[in-house]
Amino acid sequence: MVDVTYFVAFLAGIVSFLAPCVLPLVPGFLVYLAGTSVSEAGSKRLDIVIATLLFVAGFSIVFSLLGVLLSTILNSVAYSVQLWLSRLGGLIIIFFGLYLVGLIRISWLEQEHKFAVKGIKSRYVTSFVFGVAFAAGWTPCVGAALGAILGLAATRPAFAFTLLLAYSLGLGLPFIVTGIFASQAAVWIKKYSLTLQYVNIVFGILLIVIGILIFTQTLVLFANLPFLNNFLLGS
Repeated sequence: MVDVTYFVAFLAGIVSFLAPCVLPLVPGFLVYLAGTSVSEAGSKRLDIVIATLLFVAGFSIVFSLLGVLLSTILNSVAYSVQLWLSRLGGLIIIFFGLYLVGLIRISWLEQEHKFAVKGIKSRYVTSFVFGVAFAAGWTPCVGAALGAILGLAATRPAFAFTLLLAYSLGLGLPFIVTGIFASQAAVWIKKYSLTLQYVNIVFGILLIVIGILIFTQTLVLFANLPFLNNFLLGS
């Protein structure tokens, strides 16, 4: 059986990538990490891919360690506390779902907060450090989807690590694909960026539904639906 929560975590990573204050900056940012320009991206593809992989590795390690920390802490509390944490996690997921749909506005999540990385001469080291900085707070635009997954992880402490890993994969794979096709991606993103914003609304609605199911302790019924498992398994 494929657990639906992993699919949601992976999708949350993709939604984070598609955030309005992340997506338009990605091609230029990746070629900057590689020390080149968008116009030279074709001839510097290998450098861009390596820089992208190190950047993805940086934030993936941080998110995975966060999952280990959550799992360690939450697994040590009593079952009754875990039950209330599960309900609180459901409310958190609903909250971020409402934000993504646009029914709640949070100005802090709509501002960019960047960490500057200075004094490092190696492009590869800089790429990795930027990845770590990205996970630690490069932009709160990632916060809504990530916050929802952290809420989901709080409801399932034993799976916190794998949930954050699935989120990292969902966020990292689009970065890697963009790094491989940096020059083409810049044109494609400019053309379809407005349309892709609707993904936030769809995912927000999904989060609201999942948050309600978690709060009412009925997510397991949803996850075990035969048609859903068949869909996720591709059979």
